[in-house]
Amino acid sequence: MAEIATGNPQDAMDLVQEAMLGLVKNYAHKNPQDWGPLFHRILQNRIRDWYRRNSVRNKVIGWLGLSGPRLGGQGLSGHNLGVKEDEAMDPIQSAADLHGKTPEDHVRSDDTIDALDDALKQLPLRQQQAFLLRNWEGLNVQQTASAMGCSQSSVKTHYSRAVKSLRLSLENHYEAG
Repeated sequence: MAEIATGNPQDAMDLVQEAMLGLVKNYAHKNPQDWGPLFHRILQNRIRDWYRRNSVRNKVIGWLGLSGPRLGGQGLSGHNLGVKEDEAMDPIQSAADLHGKTPEDHVRSDDTIDALDDALKQLPLRQQQAFLLRNWEGLNVQQTASAMGCSQSSVKTHYSRAVKSLRLSLENHYEAG
């Protein structure tokens, strides 16, 4: 969730680490069943803080006339770190697929994942949060509301809008495939 929100794996890992440390530091005494929603609430707060910091940082960079990635791109720390993709090829990734998938199946699957990833990145932050917490993290409406710091009806609204938007975005992908 953090990687989708930031567009940068390194920034995402930093946010997750900060959230985990915050949970351990402040809520270790709480019931372990409450840790999931608490962790997600802390993470969502960290993501919002990240957006605020980057918004200010990007305004300053723009004002100074410096070039650099904007918010929602690869972040200010960059994505590739100078490693070319063909140099970083993992031998396991190049091994034959024993499940019989053809290269076309792999491409179609990769395209589907990329399309979903792009569609998720286009959602407003609150819709992203509601969708990911409900579907990927498996939280119920009450837990999601607690994690997002909003009402259950707000979660339902954000989730419904996210699903509608994703269906529209991905509809074109499936018609083309």
